[in-house]
Formats: sequence, C-alpha cells, structure tokens
Amino acid sequence: METAMDQKIEALAEALAECDSVVIGAGAGMSTAAGLTYTGQRLRRYFGDFVRAYGFGDMYSGGFYPFSTPEQHWAYWSRYIWINRYAPIPNDAYELLLKLVEGRDYFVLTTNVDHCFQRAGFSKKRLFYTQGDYGLFQCSDPCCNETWDNCETVKAMVEAQGFIAQPDGTLDLPEDGHVLMEVPGQLVPTCPHCGRPATMNLRADATFVEDEGWHEASACYGNFLRTRTENGQKVLFLELGVGYNTPIIIKYPFWQMTARNGNAVYGCVNRGEAYVPRELAPQSVCIDSDIREVLLGLTGATVREGERL
Repeated sequence: METAMDQKIEALAEALAECDSVVIGAGAGMSTAAGLTYTGQRLRRYFGDFVRAYGFGDMYSGGFYPFSTPEQHWAYWSRYIWINRYAPIPNDAYELLLKLVEGRDYFVLTTNVDHCFQRAGFSKKRLFYTQGDYGLFQCSDPCCNETWDNCETVKAMVEAQGFIAQPDGTLDLPEDGHVLMEVPGQLVPTCPHCGRPATMNLRADATFVEDEGWHEASACYGNFLRTRTENGQKVLFLELGVGYNTPIIIKYPFWQMTARNGNAVYGCVNRGEAYVPRELAPQSVCIDSDIREVLLGLTGATVREGERL
C-alpha cells in the first residue's frame, strides 16, 4: 500500500524527470544526513579531552571558545577541519544525490563548507560555496583577496597531537588513546604575505575573503539562473537541509524564483523544517524526513518514472 510519503517521493521524482534543469540548494542538514554530525560518537571520539576540559556539547560551540593560546586554538580547529573536510564522508548521501542529477542540467548552491559535493564527484564548474571552505586559509586581517590550501598544515597539526592520519584521510587515535591539546608553535599558521595570523576562510564577519575562485563560481551561478529562469523553463528548485540561520541565501530566493515562474517546482526535504508559503503550495513538494532516506526513495522512483516516459 502506497503511503503519503511514497506519494510525495513519486511527485518529486516526476518533477525531476520532467524538468529542464535543477537548481540544488543545500544546507547543514544535507551533511548531517551524510553522517557529518557534530555531537554524539564523533564528538566523543575526536574531542573527548576538550569536552572534559571545557564542557562542550557539540563541535560547533567549541569553535567559538576563546582558547588562551594559538597552540590550543589550532589543536581544536585542526581536528575539526580534518574530520569534516578531509576524512571520508561517513555515508553515501551525496553520491545518491549525484546519481539523481548526473547527466542533467544542474547547478549547486550551498552554504556548507565541508567540500562534500566536490569530494563526492560533483563538477567544480557547477558548484558555488557561498560561505567558504574548511580547506582554505586566509589572512585574519586580509592584506589581499587570496586564500591558500591548508591540507598539509592541518595534517601536520593533527599528527603533532598524536593522531594518525591514514592515506584515505581516516583519522585514528594512538593505541593508548592519549593525544595532546596543543600544537607546536611553529605550526601555527600565518599569512605568507604579511605574517599576520591566518584563519579559516569562513564567512563569520566582514573579514571573509571572496577570492578569485569565489567570484568565478558566483558568476557561473548567476549566469545559470539567468539562462534557465528568464524564458520560463521547467526548473526544479531542490532545497535540501536548509534551515533558518541564513534563509536569504537559498530558501527565500528559491521561493521567489518559483513564484515568478509558473513552470517551476519547489522541492524541500528537511527533517522538521519542510515548509512552504501557502501561495506556493500548488507548485511545491515538501517532505519532512531524513534526506538520505528520501534520496534512496527517489533513486528507485526515478527509475520507475523513466520506465513510464
């Protein structure tokens, strides 16, 4: 017997099959569905010492703690960056999404900074990371609009604490489980141009650096929207795991663009926050459920939809 959830998945699969293009908007809920959780077992395994010392309830909160030394600040942040940017993605949620849009005309707008889309195989030319990337450093008081890769520096910092970084990116604890809560002073990153302290390339305040790559991606996204929405194409605006921390980046624009185009469909998948204004309900499919489970359902439903076409 087909359930209400099955019907919604079938409706979203139909919209995907019939659309001319897909604009994916992904928020933190997408990475949570992929297993990149900031609490529970991952927190205890990689930050147990910090939790005991400072009482952090989640990784995100710990990132705002005013550590007394740069060496301890970077001990925390190097672990944070490594397991969320360089370690393997825990499950196949991003790969499932790629299977659904591969070969289609799509573009991805995301506020996530963990680089999961590109790591899962999405084309770099079809991605716009608006809020930065854990894998990039910038000057903390920007002397120029440049960023630089941090993989080798971060790896050196986690290994200096006693962790073992495996070739596939997995981060293992030493046999005795004991790790240091600081890094050597010579590993504290600085700007290669001016010598000031470096920081992550994350949009936290007005010092966020929008480098050349950021501007290129922004232009590609703008061009994609112009060429697909101005002539009334059938566009599916697929929003995944977007909350209300920064709704002006993905959610509200998706609503507005759907409202302006009678051929567009707005799809929203988000546990606990699958909502659409009443006026857009006839053009919308909202699914309040785990994103990965919905993607699994869509994979089967799109096959059935293809058989009917």
